[in-house]
Amino acid sequence: MVFNSLEYAAFLPAVAIAYWRMGHRPRLWLLLAASYVFYGSWDWRFLSLIIVSTVVDFLVARGIEASDDDRRRKRLLLVSLGVNLGILGFFKYFGFFVDSAEELLAGMGLGVSGPTLEILLPVGISFYTFQTLSYTLDVYRRRLEPTRDWLVFAVFVAFFPQLVAGPIERARHLLPQFQTPRPALMRDDVTSALHLIGLGLVKKVVVADGLAPHVNEAFATSGEAGWVTLLVGMIGFSLQIYGDFSGYSDIARGSARLLGIDVMQNFTQPYLSRDIGEFWRRWHVSLSTWLRDYLYIPLGGNRGTRLLTYRNLFLTMLLGGLWHGAAWTFVVWGAIHGILLGLNRLRGKRVDEAVPVTWADLPAVVWTWMLAAGAFVVFRAASMSQATEVLGGILTLRAGPVLQDGVAALVVLGGLMVAIDLVQRVMGDEVAVLRWPTIPRSFAHGMAAVGLIVFSGGAPVPFIYFQF
Repeated sequence: MVFNSLEYAAFLPAVAIAYWRMGHRPRLWLLLAASYVFYGSWDWRFLSLIIVSTVVDFLVARGIEASDDDRRRKRLLLVSLGVNLGILGFFKYFGFFVDSAEELLAGMGLGVSGPTLEILLPVGISFYTFQTLSYTLDVYRRRLEPTRDWLVFAVFVAFFPQLVAGPIERARHLLPQFQTPRPALMRDDVTSALHLIGLGLVKKVVVADGLAPHVNEAFATSGEAGWVTLLVGMIGFSLQIYGDFSGYSDIARGSARLLGIDVMQNFTQPYLSRDIGEFWRRWHVSLSTWLRDYLYIPLGGNRGTRLLTYRNLFLTMLLGGLWHGAAWTFVVWGAIHGILLGLNRLRGKRVDEAVPVTWADLPAVVWTWMLAAGAFVVFRAASMSQATEVLGGILTLRAGPVLQDGVAALVVLGGLMVAIDLVQRVMGDEVAVLRWPTIPRSFAHGMAAVGLIVFSGGAPVPFIYFQF
């Protein structure tokens, strides 16, 4: 995998110290070199894929801008789409489609064997592919003027804090920050950056990794485990993936802030949502807005009939599920959310996110969380049959032993995650703890340090989204 936590803890400060001692142009060279070293530490051969995407999209965008011929502009756009989606499709989906075709033909009585290739999935390929594609699409739509500085664009594609698991940044937000010299860091910038990194570590190491063994046990025994154990696995995984992914996003944002770069917030307390529509406006925001802008709206969005709107929602979420991985479980997970979003729209109500969550919203919040958690069972399961065993065991209240350690971990660590989100939501600030009085702030930081020490002794658990 990419750098482990200790290596990254040495890598980031070294880059930041050198970065702030340089002029603007040398800083860009340093960021590019650091990003390539960071990514190449996993497998240097896959640097070629990032370089190909960078070169193709830089030249394509310049060509699109220089032409007023619509046919030429479309051909150039197709080059970008073909190269980027072709690379993504080959490395991520080749085996999936070959295996699916073989199963289909076998079901028809045709024993055909397709080509067999051992293809290693490049880490983070889905993230940087979508990021560079959004640049070319925005230039084609004349919503963005392409950069003429290839170094700036190369850093935009490969910026190491968010390279392998997002957020999926937009060029309109990130490019200008690389094009202009960054102002000197203030003390508050450093403090908030370190707080975000620390918060991300707590979410990942304490919550996500602390729940991982109990989730793994529940799914491994899905055929015979009792409903309480399976419920712990279901809710536990919803918290594990949230702590894991939002934790990475916090670390990425804090790391970028130490370099004077602002990276978008990717999660805004999604499990405090009051319906599934609000959930998707708060969960993996960079992907959900990407799907909205580059897939849902081009399909027609909600501009046609109600039936067409439902179709567009379903197709968008179906492809969003497939984006996550080459397995039918991801496709079904996307389809479930497409159906849930359609049903939610059928209600004809949209949650006003400006209105604070109150105790009266508790039933809606719990219901939305359970819908998302139930769908995540399909996401986590190794197969649809395993997902059926887990959900079936819960719904039928299957008898079985109760794993008390798992229940205790879910209550304590789930309570911690909910407390973090409630503080951020109520105070309207992701670094709200920094504004607390000295004693409670010191207590919170001390407990975080203790938690990290206690939970960091086990086997390292890779970030879940590194595989996407």
